[in-house]
Amino acid sequence: MDEEFRQRLEQLENRVALLERNQDLIAAGQRRSSLRSLWRRPPMWTFEQYPPRLLNLTAFPPAPAIHSDAPRIAMVTPSYNHAQYLGATIDSIVSQNYPDLYYHVQDGASIDGTLDLLKSRGDSLSWRSEPDKGQSSAINLGFAGIKSEIMAYLNSDDMLLPGTLAYVASYFIAHPHVDVVYGHRVFIDREGLEVGRAVLPPHDGKALRYADYIPQETMFWRKRVWDRIGPIDESLHYAMDWDFILRAQAAGFKFARLPRFLACFRIHDAQKTASTYAVGVREMGVLRRRILGFEPTQMQIRRAIAPYLAKQLAYHYAYKLGVLRY
Repeated sequence: MDEEFRQRLEQLENRVALLERNQDLIAAGQRRSSLRSLWRRPPMWTFEQYPPRLLNLTAFPPAPAIHSDAPRIAMVTPSYNHAQYLGATIDSIVSQNYPDLYYHVQDGASIDGTLDLLKSRGDSLSWRSEPDKGQSSAINLGFAGIKSEIMAYLNSDDMLLPGTLAYVASYFIAHPHVDVVYGHRVFIDREGLEVGRAVLPPHDGKALRYADYIPQETMFWRKRVWDRIGPIDESLHYAMDWDFILRAQAAGFKFARLPRFLACFRIHDAQKTASTYAVGVREMGVLRRRILGFEPTQMQIRRAIAPYLAKQLAYHYAYKLGVLRY
């Protein structure tokens, strides 16, 4: 009887040990899966990070004082059938109350009520509505003949955060050697609710040759960049901002990542980024071949940008834990 009990007890202990081992294997597999997930979708490219919540604009730092010699800023919004978002885009720029701002909406002959919206804004902005050859064409048309010291474009579904224009202008005044700036971004959904944030490490020119990590909606540049490298390439319909960035970097212009949230990137079903992904893959391949001299594999791209992604992950969690504040 004692021997039978001992054998059953030993079998039970073996089963418990086997169960614990399986649990350890499952946990290890989950950890590897989580790491692979972070490797595939780093926080800066993960749009929906938490349930939608109100975007509290008052929680962001106030605008710095605007200098009496504030540089002239020219902003263009390319638009086509985005009336449901365009009003918020316009408001986010006009409400900055920047003293020397030229703001223009270049609309591609929309038929969704955009014209009525633009007419209702009076003289708070300039606008034209006419057929164009796409987003790149609209941006170039909007900037044609404009005199300014600083330039930027904001798509018709994105938004600037309060104080952005004054902050950018102050930075350019204090750093005359810097030519292109960008900052952190907030992800919002179609209703304007916040669903995520991307906190970026300092600029990395090497990683930028393999992947475009610069949030376009936060980017501003000096007009001397535009004058030297030329306008947006109208043959590109997805990666035109990365092309412009790469040409500026190749020309030796100085980039800086600013320590501030500057704009909101809106996520929605009709988003161009999602609907033309195949076009984007082709265009990004063309740009990589041009800048690198060869077309890298996905593994080569990941290896090249791994140091930057590791830094971004560290910045993400440092901000999430309150170690970094912006």
